[in-house]
Amino acid sequence: MLELLVVMVILVLLAGVVTIVVVKRVEEARYAKAVSDIESIGNALDQFYLHTGRYPSTDEGLEALRIKPQSDASGWNGPYVKKSIPADPWGREYIYECPGNNNADSYDLSSMGHDGREGGSGADADITNWDK
Repeated sequence: MLELLVVMVILVLLAGVVTIVVVKRVEEARYAKAVSDIESIGNALDQFYLHTGRYPSTDEGLEALRIKPQSDASGWNGPYVKKSIPADPWGREYIYECPGNNNADSYDLSSMGHDGREGGSGADADITNWDK
Protein backbone atom coordinates (compact mmCIF):
# COMPACT_ATOMS: atom_id res chain seq x y z
CA MET A 1 0.00 0.00 0.00
CA LEU A 2 2.82 2.39 0.84
CA GLU A 3 4.51 1.64 -2.48
CA LEU A 4 1.29 2.46 -4.32
CA LEU A 5 1.04 5.76 -2.45
CA VAL A 6 4.65 6.66 -3.35
CA VAL A 7 4.00 5.87 -7.02
CA MET A 8 0.89 8.05 -6.99
CA VAL A 9 2.81 10.96 -5.44
CA ILE A 10 5.51 10.63 -8.09
CA LEU A 11 2.89 10.61 -10.86
CA VAL A 12 1.20 13.71 -9.45
CA LEU A 13 4.56 15.53 -9.29
CA LEU A 14 5.37 14.55 -12.88
CA ALA A 15 1.94 15.67 -14.06
CA GLY A 16 2.47 19.02 -12.36
CA VAL A 17 5.84 19.54 -14.04
CA VAL A 18 4.48 18.53 -17.46
CA THR A 19 1.52 20.91 -17.05
CA ILE A 20 3.83 23.83 -16.26
CA VAL A 21 6.01 23.09 -19.29
CA VAL A 22 3.02 22.74 -21.63
CA VAL A 23 1.43 26.02 -20.44
CA LYS A 24 4.73 27.82 -20.96
CA ARG A 25 5.03 26.45 -24.50
CA VAL A 26 1.47 27.49 -25.33
CA GLU A 27 2.21 31.08 -24.29
CA GLU A 28 5.44 31.04 -26.32
CA ALA A 29 3.47 29.84 -29.35
CA ARG A 30 0.89 32.59 -28.91
CA TYR A 31 3.63 35.21 -28.69
CA ALA A 32 5.29 33.81 -31.84
CA LYS A 33 1.93 33.89 -33.68
CA ALA A 34 1.43 37.55 -32.77
CA VAL A 35 4.92 38.37 -34.09
CA SER A 36 4.12 36.50 -37.31
CA ASP A 37 0.71 38.19 -37.68
CA ILE A 38 2.23 41.65 -37.28
CA GLU A 39 4.84 40.83 -39.91
CA SER A 40 2.17 39.53 -42.34
CA ILE A 41 -0.14 42.49 -41.79
CA GLY A 42 2.87 44.78 -42.25
CA ASN A 43 3.59 43.17 -45.62
CA ALA A 44 -0.01 43.75 -46.70
CA LEU A 45 0.21 47.37 -45.54
CA ASP A 46 3.39 47.83 -47.57
CA GLN A 47 1.60 46.48 -50.67
CA PHE A 48 -1.24 48.94 -50.04
CA TYR A 49 1.36 51.72 -49.82
CA LEU A 50 3.07 50.67 -53.06
CA HIS A 51 -0.23 50.82 -54.94
CA THR A 52 -1.78 53.93 -53.39
CA GLY A 53 1.21 55.96 -52.24
CA ARG A 54 -0.06 56.05 -48.66
CA TYR A 55 -0.93 53.81 -45.73
CA PRO A 56 -4.55 53.46 -44.59
CA SER A 57 -5.52 56.13 -42.08
CA THR A 58 -6.31 55.20 -38.51
CA ASP A 59 -10.00 55.76 -39.27
CA GLU A 60 -9.88 53.45 -42.31
CA GLY A 61 -8.04 50.91 -40.22
CA LEU A 62 -6.84 47.50 -41.30
CA GLU A 63 -10.17 46.84 -43.03
CA ALA A 64 -8.80 48.97 -45.91
CA LEU A 65 -6.64 45.97 -46.76
CA ARG A 66 -9.80 44.03 -47.67
CA ILE A 67 -12.28 46.67 -48.80
CA LYS A 68 -11.37 49.66 -50.95
CA PRO A 69 -11.56 52.84 -48.86
CA GLN A 70 -13.99 55.55 -49.93
CA SER A 71 -11.34 58.26 -49.59
CA ASP A 72 -8.34 58.77 -51.88
CA ALA A 73 -7.39 55.21 -52.81
CA SER A 74 -6.56 55.53 -56.49
CA GLY A 75 -4.35 52.64 -57.46
CA TRP A 76 -5.90 50.35 -54.85
CA ASN A 77 -5.42 46.84 -56.19
CA GLY A 78 -6.66 44.73 -53.29
CA PRO A 79 -7.73 42.91 -51.43
CA TYR A 80 -4.29 42.64 -49.85
CA VAL A 81 -5.35 39.93 -47.41
CA LYS A 82 -7.49 36.91 -48.23
CA LYS A 83 -9.38 36.71 -44.94
CA SER A 84 -10.41 39.25 -42.37
CA ILE A 85 -7.64 40.53 -40.12
CA PRO A 86 -7.39 38.05 -37.24
CA ALA A 87 -7.58 38.99 -33.60
CA ASP A 88 -4.35 38.62 -31.70
CA PRO A 89 -3.80 35.23 -30.03
CA TRP A 90 -5.43 36.55 -26.85
CA GLY A 91 -8.65 37.55 -28.63
CA ARG A 92 -8.08 41.32 -28.92
CA GLU A 93 -7.80 43.37 -32.09
CA TYR A 94 -4.38 44.52 -33.23
CA ILE A 95 -3.81 48.21 -32.58
CA TYR A 96 -3.18 50.24 -35.75
CA GLU A 97 -2.34 53.95 -35.94
CA CYS A 98 -1.30 55.95 -38.98
CA PRO A 99 0.68 58.08 -38.77
CA GLY A 100 2.25 56.27 -35.88
CA ASN A 101 3.61 57.72 -32.67
CA ASN A 102 6.74 55.58 -33.00
CA ASN A 103 6.88 55.50 -36.81
CA ALA A 104 5.87 59.03 -37.77
CA ASP A 105 6.48 58.40 -41.49
CA SER A 106 4.41 55.22 -41.61
CA TYR A 107 2.28 53.31 -39.06
CA ASP A 108 2.34 51.65 -35.66
CA LEU A 109 0.97 48.13 -35.37
CA SER A 110 0.91 46.32 -32.04
CA SER A 111 -0.63 43.85 -29.63
CA MET A 112 -0.59 44.31 -25.86
CA GLY A 113 0.37 40.68 -25.27
CA HIS A 114 -1.13 38.24 -22.81
CA ASP A 115 -1.99 40.76 -20.08
CA GLY A 116 -3.68 43.27 -22.41
CA ARG A 117 -1.81 46.16 -20.79
CA GLU A 118 1.01 48.34 -22.03
CA GLY A 119 4.50 47.10 -21.14
CA GLY A 120 5.27 43.82 -19.47
CA SER A 121 7.80 41.10 -20.04
CA GLY A 122 7.76 37.56 -21.36
CA ALA A 123 4.30 36.58 -22.60
CA ASP A 124 2.94 39.85 -21.17
CA ALA A 125 5.31 41.94 -23.31
CA ASP A 126 3.87 44.12 -26.06
CA ILE A 127 4.49 42.94 -29.62
CA THR A 128 5.13 45.87 -31.96
CA ASN A 129 6.40 46.69 -35.43
CA TRP A 130 8.84 49.29 -34.08
CA ASP A 131 10.83 47.29 -31.49
CA LYS A 132 12.58 44.71 -33.62
